[in-house]
Amino acid sequence: MIELLYSYTSILPLIGAISAVIFVISLVSLPWLAARIPEDYFLYTDRKSTSWLSKTRPIFRLPLIAIKNLLGFVLLVGGFLMLFIPGQGLLTIFMGLVLLDYPKKFEFEKKVVKISAVLKGLNWLRAKANKPPLKVSK
Repeated sequence: MIELLYSYTSILPLIGAISAVIFVISLVSLPWLAARIPEDYFLYTDRKSTSWLSKTRPIFRLPLIAIKNLLGFVLLVGGFLMLFIPGQGLLTIFMGLVLLDYPKKFEFEKKVVKISAVLKGLNWLRAKANKPPLKVSK
């Protein structure tokens, strides 16, 4: 086992640097992203197409969607890593899921936000930004 560890000593600093960067990205983006969620977002049965992306010019829409999905993927991977290293793993995973585009996204988000640790963390972040707590259907 020790020999296995020694064989990967050259990449351990890289892994440490990547985890530090992802941790900083989540610390900076999580409060801002949590504050941007409308308080009644999880009460709807379906999504409304009133997002800021639908109002942008078509030439800018595709690059913005790509950037949004890339940030979501980074947060999703970083949140998964933070389940094993220090950090806000569940909240980071949730925010990554909110940013990504995938089938049945809204139904999955509603299930995840009903996890008490996730909802409590999101509402704590929202309180820091002077935003009302999220309303979730039972």
